[in-house]
Order: sequence, then C-alpha cells, then structure tokens
Amino acid sequence: KLLTEDFMWNNLTGNIPKEIGNITTLTLITLNGNQLSGSLPDEIGYLQKLNRLQIDQNQISGPIPKSFGNLTSMKHFHMNNNSLSGRIPPELFRLPVLLHLLVDTNNLSGPLPPELAETRSLKILQADNNNFSGSSIPAVYNNIRTLLKLSLRNCSLQGVIPDLSGIPDLGYLDLSWNQLTGSIPTNKLASNVTKIDLSHNFLNGTIPANFSGLPNLQFLSFEANNLSGAVPSTIWSGITFTGNRSLLLDFQNNSLDTIPDAFEPPKAVTLLLSGNRVCDTSNPARAAGLCQPASVNDAPSGHGPQVNLNCAPCPTDRNYEYNPSSPIPCFCAVPLGVGFRLKSPGIADFRSYKEAFEIDSTSVLDLSVYQLYIEQYTWEAGPRLNMHLKLFPNNTNLFTISEVMRLRQLLAGWQITLSDIFGPYELLNFTLGSYGDDFPTVVSSGLNKGALAGILTGTIIAAIAVSVVSTLFIVRRRSKRRTVSRRSCKSVFRQD
Repeated sequence: KLLTEDFMWNNLTGNIPKEIGNITTLTLITLNGNQLSGSLPDEIGYLQKLNRLQIDQNQISGPIPKSFGNLTSMKHFHMNNNSLSGRIPPELFRLPVLLHLLVDTNNLSGPLPPELAETRSLKILQADNNNFSGSSIPAVYNNIRTLLKLSLRNCSLQGVIPDLSGIPDLGYLDLSWNQLTGSIPTNKLASNVTKIDLSHNFLNGTIPANFSGLPNLQFLSFEANNLSGAVPSTIWSGITFTGNRSLLLDFQNNSLDTIPDAFEPPKAVTLLLSGNRVCDTSNPARAAGLCQPASVNDAPSGHGPQVNLNCAPCPTDRNYEYNPSSPIPCFCAVPLGVGFRLKSPGIADFRSYKEAFEIDSTSVLDLSVYQLYIEQYTWEAGPRLNMHLKLFPNNTNLFTISEVMRLRQLLAGWQITLSDIFGPYELLNFTLGSYGDDFPTVVSSGLNKGALAGILTGTIIAAIAVSVVSTLFIVRRRSKRRTVSRRSCKSVFRQD
C-alpha cells in the first residue's frame, strides 16, 4: 500500500492533482519547500488515514477546503508561507486529534473562529501575518483547555484582549502588531508561560501586577503602546536566574513616568525604557542605562563549546573530528550531520533550554547526551529555530551501518516526539559524510526531479500507484555530496 508522499525541497512546480484523493491509504503528505501553485484539492479531505499534511513554503492559493474537516486522523496541518485566502474553516477545530495548525504568512481573512474553543486536542495555533481585519479575539478562547501556544502577530485584530487566564497551560502568547485597545487583563496567565508579546498595539492604562511570579518567563514586551504609570519592580520575583537564564522586559515607547525608589533589577534582567517620560534627562533612570534605544527583533543565536586546542590532530582519512562533549578528552570519531529545525517553538530564548533539548532529543533517539553536539543554532523568521547538529558514536570511532540506518529512519520518518515546548520539527538534511562509502546507491541517492514531477502531476492515481512507484524507484541519481537530504530521506513506501 502507498502510505506516504514525501517530496520535500525538490523545486517541484505545478498543481497538486485531485487524484491524490484516491489513494485512501495515505497517512502522510509532505510537499513543503517547493514551488507548487494552484489551489488545494477538496479530494484531500477523502483521506481518512492522513495524519500529517505539510505544504508550507509553496505558492498555493485559494481557500482551505472545508472537506479537511473530515480528516479525523489529522494531527499536523503545516500550511504556512503560502497565499491561502478566505476564512479558517471552523470544521478544523472539531477534529478529534489535531495538535498543530500552522497557517501563518498567508492571506487569510474573516473572523477568528469561535469554534477554536471547542477543540479537544489543539496545542499550537500559529496564524501570524494574515488579515483578520475588523475581527476581535473571541472571549470564549478563555475556555480552551489544551492550547500551549497562541500566536496571532500582525493580523489586523481589533477590540480588547480577552481574559486568557483560563487556558491552564498557555506557555506562549504573541498578539503584537495589531490594533488592540483597552487595558491589559489583570488575571495571571499560566505559570509555565515563557513569552508574552503585546507590543505595537493601542493598549492604555497601567501595567498590572499579574506578571510577577511567573517562574519561566523569558520575554515580556509592551513596546509601542499608550501605557502610563509606574514601572513595575516585582516582575522578576519568583524567577531563579542561574546559568543562562535571563529575562527581557521591553517597555519602550509608552508614557511610563515613575520608577520606584528602591529599583535594582537583577543582572540577568534587561529592562528597556527608551521613549517613556521616565527617561527625562533629569531622571536617574537614564544614568542607570535603562533609557538607551534598543532593538529586540532577533533572539540570541549561538554555537556549541569549542574544541580543546591542546588535542593532537585527528586522522584525516575519514573526516574524524573531536567530540567536544565526549567524557573522554581528545576522543576522535566520525559524526553524522543533521540539519534540524523547530517550526514553532514555545520559547523566546534557547540558551536556557539547550540542556533540556539535548536530554530530550537524545532520549528519544536512544543516545547518550554526550553523543549530541549542537554545533550552531540560528533563529529565523517565524520565529523558527534552525540547528546544525552532529551525532557521534557511543564510545567508539565509527557508527555501525545499522545504527546509521536506525537514526536516519527515526529522524526522516517523524518517529520521534519532542517535548511540547519545542513544538513540531522538520529534518532539513542528514549528512552521511564518509559513511556514504559504506552505503549502496539506493541509500545515498534520490528520485530525480523529472520522476518526482511525473508522480506529482498525474501518476499518483491509486490504481497504478504501486506499479509506477516500483518503476520510478529504479531511476536513481547518486548524491554528489553524499548527503541524504530530506528529498533523499525517502523510505516513504511500504508493502504489507
């Protein structure tokens, strides 16, 4: 049976054919990172076993079909960065196991569906950069029991911010760059919240006291509103600042006019007050360095620890290198390279969650923590977190071929589940390096683009799918860089 269609990052063009709806055994469709256009076929809604649809980063237009409300097995809708228009179908929020709905950076409009409050499972709604002009945030959203992340940045939303304190595990709230008015709700959000961004609206009144005592808070921004009164001095209470733990408070460009007498933020707290009345030249706040204008558009990026320079050079015959995290000093091994991206993380600063990610990811991969080296991580628009990882063998110089295959299958087949705070992920590449010499051509090569385009534009009809796929998989092309990228990490067809 044909179970998955996996054609990510292949520069495919054309439309998604309606005949795809005839392949009723499909559980996964990943077409993201191409140049597909046209509209989404209603027939996709016939695929009762489908649990993941990734069409992000294409040029797809038109509405989201209401028939998608029939996809009762669906867990992941990733449809961001397209040109989708019309309303978000309320039927989607009645799907029984839907976890992630990513529809940011489209042309969606109309009111926000109050039916979101009926969801039984949704954890992430990311709908930034759409045009819900004239729409307000429904007050019934306070009744959502499952939501972890609500991101509605730059959506032309109006009205007041509803009380969202009833969402028990809301960890990330971004309502910035809208036209919201009124005062900030005074009820405290969930204790696990890491980011609250209400900047660039028309909010007035004072900053309420409910933002103190939030132990996981990393980022709080009210920049560019009409807030007045005193600068709060207790927001950082209840936060333990150890390691890389920090807190950014961005209150720039408001009308705040008072600082308490005993005002000493901890060193790990960055408080920005530029553009407030309190920054009058006669005020001591300026001398304290709180009134310098600053941009906070980019979250901190980073890299792993550097190699011990006292080590002798590693052998060069198979691209050996030091594992900086190894408990054995100066231990040389041949790693695997992994391009990895968190598509909707629930954090604002990765530095204080780096160790948690290392423990979490190595646990689900059945590796020791020291086998993972995060060489570099960079925040991208979204925000999304792009990482280059290296996986090292366990107390030996080389992975076995079976271990390489196991890790590849886990990562390429979405067979691991990270903690909710890291959100959904995608594998960007899986670099074999010198291990490519140990693999048959079938592993280090992929379908050529002509074959892929042929499948996509007409040969995925259920009646001939198996025979066509069997024929096309004979035609392979060897990877010049011995890299199993997402387009060559296929393993997408299985036979019963």
